[in-house]
Amino acid sequence: MPETIRAAVCRDFNAPLSIESVTLADPGPGEVKVAVKACAICHSDIIFAEGGWGGELPMVLGHEAAGVVETVGAGVKGVQPGDHAVVTLIRSCGQCPYCAGGDQVLCEEVFPLDRRSPIATQGGAPLVHGLRTGAFAEKVVVEKSQIAVIPKDIAFDAASLLACGVITGFGAVTNTARIPAGANVAVIGCGGVGLNAVQGALAAGARIIAAIDLADDKLDAAKRFGATLALNPAHGDVRDILMTATGGRGVDYVFVTVGAKSAIDGASQYITKNGSIVIVGMPPSGVMGEFDPGLLAAWNQRIIGSKMGSARVSRDIPYLVSLYKAGRLKLDELVTGRFALDDINAAIDSTKRGEALRNVVVF
Repeated sequence: MPETIRAAVCRDFNAPLSIESVTLADPGPGEVKVAVKACAICHSDIIFAEGGWGGELPMVLGHEAAGVVETVGAGVKGVQPGDHAVVTLIRSCGQCPYCAGGDQVLCEEVFPLDRRSPIATQGGAPLVHGLRTGAFAEKVVVEKSQIAVIPKDIAFDAASLLACGVITGFGAVTNTARIPAGANVAVIGCGGVGLNAVQGALAAGARIIAAIDLADDKLDAAKRFGATLALNPAHGDVRDILMTATGGRGVDYVFVTVGAKSAIDGASQYITKNGSIVIVGMPPSGVMGEFDPGLLAAWNQRIIGSKMGSARVSRDIPYLVSLYKAGRLKLDELVTGRFALDDINAAIDSTKRGEALRNVVVF
């Protein structure tokens, strides 16, 4: 029988979310119900709520979550009630050509939850299962591949960040780009994703890790997370500084972790011959980037897309947990504010104003 829960519903683009009582279906075969204990605010949720990527309404957003497994559907193995888990938006079958090649984030399978939303209004009208998760709610139902069981001694607010911000930034460096030790790296944007790209570069043994942002407080955070240079374009010529630091050549990799056209277009000025631009942050639909294709070809440069850090949930989250427990990955330091569900609009507004590394809704 459907269960009544509370959720933050997006009914109008660019309007505050509405806290409502909704219904959540029981998990079907291969599905899991999780009682959400923490869900971080990601800029992807904000772009959706502002209509930047289109989509149907009403919708329950939220996709960076952690909680306690409550019920498992038929055929679910490796997950049981009472487990603590990270809930991701990555839904994978493990068998399609993309999954078989290791690209779970590109899985082409159409799951039952893609055909029907588990969330509905009290009157039975379906609500869109935002980003395949709908975690701005007390509970979620997701496909079993979206679940990663974690140790019970990790705080839920810290664990929730592993679901998106950490695997996206860290994985862009270690999975997508696979930077070699000694590489020179620049990270444009020092929010939650950017700081995790900095952490990924540090773990991979980068020589220079240049953090670039217009906010000095975020640059200060980047230095605490491992950046060797902290550069504010408002206070100096970033290109000149990077060229001086790299013997006039430029960095090997630039990770653009914000979805701003100016950041994307400007990345090419920082890379060396044979260098790579890695696009991590996603702008609203319709934003087009510009580059010089002749120079790109002549200098053997590359532009690479990175979706969710090319993550494999069952492999990457346990690995990141091990780094955290060994003191080699900062999670607690990423949590800026904790908000109740009733205060979610304040959490979103704070994030939009750039005041937070990650704000987290706690239950």
